[in-house]
Amino acid sequence: MIDTLISSKTRIKLLLKFFLNSNTTAYLRSLQSEFGDSSNGIRLELNKLEKAGMLSSSIQGNKKIFQANVQHPLFNEIHNILLKHIGLDKVVENVVVRLGDVDKVYLVGEFSKGLDSQVIDLIFIGGIDKAYLVKLIDKVEGLINRKVRYLIYQKAEFEKIDWKTFKPEPLLLWSRT
Repeated sequence: MIDTLISSKTRIKLLLKFFLNSNTTAYLRSLQSEFGDSSNGIRLELNKLEKAGMLSSSIQGNKKIFQANVQHPLFNEIHNILLKHIGLDKVVENVVVRLGDVDKVYLVGEFSKGLDSQVIDLIFIGGIDKAYLVKLIDKVEGLINRKVRYLIYQKAEFEKIDWKTFKPEPLLLWSRT
């Protein structure tokens, strides 16, 4: 869907990288090795997005570090479009809301790093009926054409999790509060 609107594959990768998780930072050479694209192509797209005010940058040592500009008027809209592109809106709509006793849902794995993947990794917090969750996930996988992997933690277990073991930190996707 999004590749019909945006013809630059590099720009799509950059939008996913920075706008799915606004805490993500990166510099040119790290993006080059991550994407496997030419540094010149990535530099051109970074400059365009920075000139448009969608990315901000800072200098750290000899590196120019980029990050999404969450103050940009289109940040939320772009973020929501990317969630729909991935299918996370369907996950929330068709799984999380119907499960009942869910406190929080975190996005982990490749998507939390801003990388595209055929697998969506989620952490559910709360008292969840696993059998019902499996049925809901089966349905939503057919809608989004991606697989969904999940972990379930009870509230007490959740409080003991060492988030430092997750790189990057999980991205809060949904919260009851």
